[in-house]
Amino acid sequence: MDVGELLSYQPDRGAKRLREEDGGSAGGEEDSRGGKQQKGMSVRELSRLREAGIGAEGGMDMRDTDDLGGDKKKILEKLMDQDEEEPEAEPVDESSVKKMILTFEKRSYKNQELRIKFPDNPEKFMESELDLNDIIQEMHVIATMPDLYHLLVELNAVHSLLGLLTVVDLLQELTDIDTLHESEEGAEVLIDALLEVQVVALLVQNMERLDEQVKEEADGIYNTLAIIENMAEFRPGLCTEAAQQGLMQWLLKRIKAKMPFDANKLYCSEILAILLQNNDNTRELLGEMDGIDVLLQQLSVFKRHNPSTAEEQEMMENLFDALCSCLMLPANRDRFLRGEGLQLMNLMLREKKLSRTSAMKVLDHGMIGPEGADNCHKFVDILGLRTIFPLFMKTPKKMKKTGASEKEHEEHVCSIIASMLRNLKSQQRSRLLNKFTENDCEKVDRLMELHFKYLEAVQQADKRIEGEKHEMVRRGEILDDGMEDEFYLRRLDAGLFVLQLICYIMVEISNSGIPQLQQRVHQILNLRGGSVKVVRHIMREYAESIGDGKSDEFKEAERKRIMDLVDSF
Repeated sequence: MDVGELLSYQPDRGAKRLREEDGGSAGGEEDSRGGKQQKGMSVRELSRLREAGIGAEGGMDMRDTDDLGGDKKKILEKLMDQDEEEPEAEPVDESSVKKMILTFEKRSYKNQELRIKFPDNPEKFMESELDLNDIIQEMHVIATMPDLYHLLVELNAVHSLLGLLTVVDLLQELTDIDTLHESEEGAEVLIDALLEVQVVALLVQNMERLDEQVKEEADGIYNTLAIIENMAEFRPGLCTEAAQQGLMQWLLKRIKAKMPFDANKLYCSEILAILLQNNDNTRELLGEMDGIDVLLQQLSVFKRHNPSTAEEQEMMENLFDALCSCLMLPANRDRFLRGEGLQLMNLMLREKKLSRTSAMKVLDHGMIGPEGADNCHKFVDILGLRTIFPLFMKTPKKMKKTGASEKEHEEHVCSIIASMLRNLKSQQRSRLLNKFTENDCEKVDRLMELHFKYLEAVQQADKRIEGEKHEMVRRGEILDDGMEDEFYLRRLDAGLFVLQLICYIMVEISNSGIPQLQQRVHQILNLRGGSVKVVRHIMREYAESIGDGKSDEFKEAERKRIMDLVDSF
């Protein structure tokens, strides 16, 4: 250990003081964030490393020892002597962990006492600060033994740890998702103890005190977000509680802050998307905090400009995912409409930038189901039909750049048109149907082309599945409901869902009262050897699976409506 490392130590920011003997066991192979090991780094982690610079320790300018006061010199010499004479680390077991925790409690208490006694004289508590930092570094070894986490709780160390800003990286290691899964029992005890003291509220308060202009404090925010992500992954149920303890408000504030794009903003977008997944409580909370407007404002940047880096693109996708999640809640559809979200998405579709595919996904979420009726009517009023039908007629070639597949694009377009056919009334419905009659019914021709494309894909998948079923029966295996559900999901993935949407559009336009549309559909079916029976079978299957999560009355009414359309086809 050289003098430079000791001298660059900043006690009140919790930077690690690496030691030669126990550096490895204390997580010495960490990256510059001080948290996770560098395994399969994500875009976000690469961004963080890039900001940290090349140096693994993010070192500060070295100062000559001669510039230091006598007291500081003595402390440093004493510490260097200790390092040289340091004995071999004793084996880690329950008793040594207990001893470690009690030592931490004593040093923490002593440090607090000296800080209160000499608030304006850091030299007086510098040695206790270094001693405290040493024991915190030693405690990193506990992160490798989750079955001993209960000792942290039993000896009340959790509360003491949360009182120190310097232990964020230790908490991150303790809650590392791989470590938590090594001992479910130990992990449950630790997470319960953290939640009991409202850990998220404490972490949010800490983040509010930090200044991101200082690198170490920006790292502290990043590591804090990692703790929250680890806990949410291990126990998804805590997302509602976390959001209500100030996290949602802090994330929205940080995302809309006028600061240059960095890894922390990327991480915030990711945590926000996680909080909103399958959770109506957090979606409602975001809506009440005007979060829909915040998301639309942040996304409006990408209306005419592509993200400048892969990291910024990932953030854009996270914000789009968050917006899609929010639109699953009917109350947020109205907020989206009032916030002119439809106009923004329509502009994105026209601009042909990277945001186009995600904008279409947002429109799909905003217009689907009876709750999307107002958005469907508004979309026609803002001339959205002029934008969506060119995308229906021709799938863009540059799909790979956006990471979307051809099937995904066609699914969203067909879903938007199907939603409009379901929801539009009077004049707007007439405008939509007139689109199908334009240019000698070219849109009907395209619809039928997609029908045969996806019908073939589904038939091939059905053949493979039937073969597997015969093989299973031959081996004497039982086809239970779980297997049947898995086979159905595979059929949907092969293109059945898109095929169902296409068939729905076919029966809707055939029952529209415009004879030429019905004639064209049947003409092409006969010409290409198609069958009305096949279309009816697909629609019956669609009617059976519709309305999951809706009321029984809605399901029944919707099934009857679809079956009436099919019978008239």
